Amino acid sequence: MSYPKSEMAGGGQPMAPVQAQPAAAGMPGAPGGWMAAPTQVPANCPKGLEYLAQVDQLLIKQKVEALEAFTGYETNNKYEILNSMGQRVYHAVEDTCCCTRNCCGSSRPFDMKILNNQNQEVIHLSRPLRSSSCWCPCCLQKVTVEAPPGKVAGYVTQAWSLCKPRMRIENADEETVLRIKGPCCQLNICGDIEFDVYAPDEETYVGRVTKQWSGLGKELFTDADNFGISFPLDLDVNVKATLLGAVFLLDFMFFENNTKKDDKMSKSGYR
Repeated sequence: MSYPKSEMAGGGQPMAPVQAQPAAAGMPGAPGGWMAAPTQVPANCPKGLEYLAQVDQLLIKQKVEALEAFTGYETNNKYEILNSMGQRVYHAVEDTCCCTRNCCGSSRPFDMKILNNQNQEVIHLSRPLRSSSCWCPCCLQKVTVEAPPGKVAGYVTQAWSLCKPRMRIENADEETVLRIKGPCCQLNICGDIEFDVYAPDEETYVGRVTKQWSGLGKELFTDADNFGISFPLDLDVNVKATLLGAVFLLDFMFFENNTKKDDKMSKSGYR
């Protein structure tokens, strides 16, 4: 069983992964700047997702918030989404009230706005307040991915599992197109934590979501995490957007935990 693929306009071939081009620092196409706009766009590609057609890897970097790091006060999460050349593809901003953030913690419902280089929202993620416990199989986690906002591109749905994390990537009709399988333990000192992505048959390997080790200081005193995601270049852009949404759900479910950070700071004499 295969995975959903993009259809190029005019029957063209899938684009090659983006390569760095000579450009002034900070300008589109320059390393460290914004990714240049693609010259080819897949057929029926939602506006704003044409950038995803050019990439087979993304790096999601959560920004460290000074107020949160020093006080433990939960702030809205912010992320940069980069390609393999370090060029910014999007940036993401959580939109949740302070009461919800600090009362519900990592279990909080959230809205996440994913914006392009013109600060226009191209992807919207919404997570309702639900359970993640295996004892509540009828009310497990779910994220709705809209691209553009208002039009459903897919869903990220937690699948029931006793020990190991399991996710389904679903299309707009709630049909399973990919599956994510994670490790039993989501802790790896000085190492990465990998979540493998498979076709619906759970045998055909498609890609991987990796929670990357970001250094002792950052891991110990903040909940700002780095993730890498890899997928086939010709994967349908709507599925790529939904996989991107899965990264944020995994972050909140398993790695967005200030309580543990505060405990470590107390033991270290910082609190």
